[in-house]
Amino acid sequence: MPSLREDELAGERRTRGAVDTVLVWNRRVHYYLGLFLLFFIWLFAFTGLLLNHPRWQFAQFWPNRIQSTTEHTIADVTAANDTNRARDVMRQLGVAGELQWPATQPANGPFTFQVNRPGLNVDVKADLQAGRATVQRTQLNAWGVMHVLHTFTGAPAADSRNRRDWMLTTVWALSMDAVAAGLIVMVSGSYVMWFRLRTKRLGGIVALALGFISCGAFVSALRWLL
Repeated sequence: MPSLREDELAGERRTRGAVDTVLVWNRRVHYYLGLFLLFFIWLFAFTGLLLNHPRWQFAQFWPNRIQSTTEHTIADVTAANDTNRARDVMRQLGVAGELQWPATQPANGPFTFQVNRPGLNVDVKADLQAGRATVQRTQLNAWGVMHVLHTFTGAPAADSRNRRDWMLTTVWALSMDAVAAGLIVMVSGSYVMWFRLRTKRLGGIVALALGFISCGAFVSALRWLL
């Protein structure tokens, strides 16, 4: 029959084994999650620089946009509501993207809406009675696409009429959520790995404190200025 001391030692071994397993998985998650998120992080870092420095000449995209206006014939649109009517017109025009409504729809004017996706804005004005549609396309270059990807969510949060309704927009938004959650997991795991390096604790505490103070001061200054 095992003694009390043997039971204590067995319990300690189980605890150490569980801790070692957690630490091993923490390192694995940190490595592989970092590799998976690498290009997402680069994308958001680079597009953040573009947003922060709009005067960089090499990244000027709006002056280099390509605009075109075309006329199209459309078949009868008999859908019961505006959204389905717009989807029917989009299908006939071969346009895909996030459906956006103007602030007001003209009472007696053309049926108007916009379709957006990164790098392409399409303005549609359709005369449903006459079976005609005017389509204005604004095409951005690669720099414009990267610029838009940094903030593209499908619809403004304060816009009560427009809602995210394009599948690829939803996938992109979920990807951004996954990147944010992945960074939180990576940073949390980094704290664990840093704390286990006894010789690095003092330097890590100094760096952590400086980061906390700098961020807090910056946020406080912005709130004070606003």
